[in-house]
Amino acid sequence: MGSQSEPVTDTPMGSQIRKHEGGEERAVPVVDPLATVAGMDVSGHQGNVNWQSWWDQGMRFAYVKATESTGYTNPYFAQQYNGSYNIGMIRGAYHFALPDRSSGAAQANYFVDNGGGWSKDGKTLPGALDMEYNPYGETCYGLSKSQMTSWIKDFSDTYQSRTGRYPVIYTSNSWWSQCVDGDFSSTNPLWVASYSSTVGQLPHAWQIWTIWQYTSDPIDKNTFNGAMDRLQALANG
Repeated sequence: MGSQSEPVTDTPMGSQIRKHEGGEERAVPVVDPLATVAGMDVSGHQGNVNWQSWWDQGMRFAYVKATESTGYTNPYFAQQYNGSYNIGMIRGAYHFALPDRSSGAAQANYFVDNGGGWSKDGKTLPGALDMEYNPYGETCYGLSKSQMTSWIKDFSDTYQSRTGRYPVIYTSNSWWSQCVDGDFSSTNPLWVASYSSTVGQLPHAWQIWTIWQYTSDPIDKNTFNGAMDRLQALANG
């Protein structure tokens, strides 16, 4: 059955990938610490976050859930988004996509209007589009691969026209290969979910990953593929 009638709740980034694909609960990434930056992502499920504690544990960037579809905004967004910024992190917002609910353009505009914008202040990352398994129904939201590609392009182009930046795309290789047939590697940085000590195979056409989400224990942790100056470059566009 489709998911049109299901109410929108708060689906955390990666929750459906972990549900469908599994992986190591306490995966530790094999990376060069001098050539990577540690980060995290949060949603409304984390409530008010103790940013000082995470800063003290080495986290230097954060993505915060802003919206889901066009019917949910994170009630803790301000505390999380501003708190990460105020402690010194480079921060960005993400949108959990529900492509069967409304157009890519409609969801991109809702995202930008509710915290997902971008500013060239050196501390704000481009917004991220969370594309993963449908928490309310069919894996690919009832769309064909070409329809899904068109939906993502609609979102991406609308976000770019509103902000001047293309969104980062968050996904897993398995979900993407099932649901999408388009190539976004020349415009959109890849944020790949892979709960293991290595990234593994990347989704179609991407040759490099920009961010890797490798565990959810005790919180979603990520690593940026580059030193701090490259992360700052991503923020500055």
